[in-house]
Amino acid sequence: PPLLFLTTCDSLHRLVPELGPGEKDYVTKPLRIAEVLARVDVLLRRRRPERQPTPPRYGDLVLDDATCRARRGPRPLDLTPAEYRLLRHLLVHAGCVLSKEQISRHVWEDFRANEAIEKLVSRLRRKVDGDPGEPALIHTRRGFGYWLGAAG
Repeated sequence: PPLLFLTTCDSLHRLVPELGPGEKDYVTKPLRIAEVLARVDVLLRRRRPERQPTPPRYGDLVLDDATCRARRGPRPLDLTPAEYRLLRHLLVHAGCVLSKEQISRHVWEDFRANEAIEKLVSRLRRKVDGDPGEPALIHTRRGFGYWLGAAG
């Protein structure tokens, strides 16, 4: 764990060799709480490696949020903004059944008629599951909603 030494000025010469490499720091007395908190914050930030956000994916289905593009394997998917939002929502909740109301509120931020949602899902399904050699990823759970994942 990171160490923060609280020390007096006259013991500083003995402490410095102890610091060495690693996640260690010191604050001399008299203490200022703002400095202690700042040093703790720096020590904790050093512990967390900078992680590159991984693109949302499920199997060979990958979304690129920076460019708002999607692909299934090597095949790019030409999606409308609503289709992209729906696919991302299904992908983030992969394996979970999402109701038409949940989908509608996420995609359009209000409730739309069931027919609009069914048409949107149908268009998206044709684009994502369009290749006969690929297993279907978007499924219907009658009476409940839609989900993304491997069948079975």
